[in-house]
Amino acid sequence: MDKSILVVEDESSIRKFVKINLERNGFKVLEAESGEEGIAIARKEKIDMVILDIMLPGIDGFQVCKVLREEFPNLGIIMLTAKSQDVDKIMGLEYGTDDYMTKPFNPTELVLRVKSLVRRIESSEDIEESTILVSKPFEIDTYSRKFYKESCEIELTPTEYAIAKLFLQNPGRAFKRDEILNLVWGYDFVGDSKIVDVNIRRLRAKIEYDSSNPSFIETVWGIGYRWKNVD
Repeated sequence: MDKSILVVEDESSIRKFVKINLERNGFKVLEAESGEEGIAIARKEKIDMVILDIMLPGIDGFQVCKVLREEFPNLGIIMLTAKSQDVDKIMGLEYGTDDYMTKPFNPTELVLRVKSLVRRIESSEDIEESTILVSKPFEIDTYSRKFYKESCEIELTPTEYAIAKLFLQNPGRAFKRDEILNLVWGYDFVGDSKIVDVNIRRLRAKIEYDSSNPSFIETVWGIGYRWKNVD
């Protein structure tokens, strides 16, 4: 696959376990024992994805995620957590994580999650014929993969971009959560559909005038979400 993955995990046994399974599936793996080391490697090396533990010595995974997301908006990030509370999973996504897994995890599931995210990143990077999707005050340039609000660019993660593009291509259509999950994350995604809600909330925070009272991404109660075309 020729993709480089940085594993930031202070427990060497888990780090080696993850590395072995990823390398068996054709990935190049770099390792870091701390958040500070992980950030330094990401700044120095060409990294496509990070598998990031929450509990790290020094700065924790949430802060690492925040730094990486700000500096590398197209980087894929999967968070690892030993805690089962939803709040930890949601917090990770709010900082900009694309996905999360709770330890202990099945190595096959981890590889599937990684491959799903790789496809999502590659899809967002695919060169398309120049198409401008317009839903005022927004525009998407599918060639440059840029999203604009009132002519000002808004940085979106690959997942956020895929959701926004789906909505602007289908204004007024109500999507079920499972439909969004299948179309954005892939039909073989094995995670929780709550990931859709968190990414919608994060996208709203970036593009709405008032995310607590959204004007563009409407909630369709009992179903999912719909893009309101205000043209």
